[in-house]
Amino acid sequence: MLKIVIAGGFGVGKTTAVAAVSDITPLSTEEYLTEASTGVDSLEGVEAKETTTVAFDFGRTSLPDAPVPLELFLFGTPGQDRFGDLWYDLSRGAVGAVVLVDTRRLESSFAPIDFFEDIQLPFAIAVNHFDGTERHHPEEVRDALGLSASVPVLPCDARNPDHVAGILIALVGHAMRTPPTEPAPVPSATTYQDA
Repeated sequence: MLKIVIAGGFGVGKTTAVAAVSDITPLSTEEYLTEASTGVDSLEGVEAKETTTVAFDFGRTSLPDAPVPLELFLFGTPGQDRFGDLWYDLSRGAVGAVVLVDTRRLESSFAPIDFFEDIQLPFAIAVNHFDGTERHHPEEVRDALGLSASVPVLPCDARNPDHVAGILIALVGHAMRTPPTEPAPVPSATTYQDA
């Protein structure tokens, strides 16, 4: 059994990805956007979005056809940078992370990528294809994000269980090939776990 974090910017499809592949009804903490988030959460590129994750999503999936049968616990993070302390809590004990990317809003990917690089948690990039958007070759995305050749960058439709399962399998393989490192220290700020 392995823990995996599903991360990415606001509105990139994290909740959708967890729901697509989960064998159980996922736990979701989606709440409606309110006027209080106006000016804080940019809806540019996702104007139709009405809800946001305020804590985390949780799902569980079995992948018996993987090279080694896997039981995965999936934790989807909130997308906004202001929930960074919660990202630390959700990443504790994880084998790796998937960072979902929307190429229309590539800048929203930098904070989660920097976060996982800083805490030295292996991650893979899933380029989520939205209907009607231009497709980019994974190597173009790798270059735009400034990623090393070792980081898997794969196309994905977060609504498709087979696509999401493929990304998860690629991440686990990448994590197994990545030499273990001493975890980076967690900042001294109060987190949910401390409260």
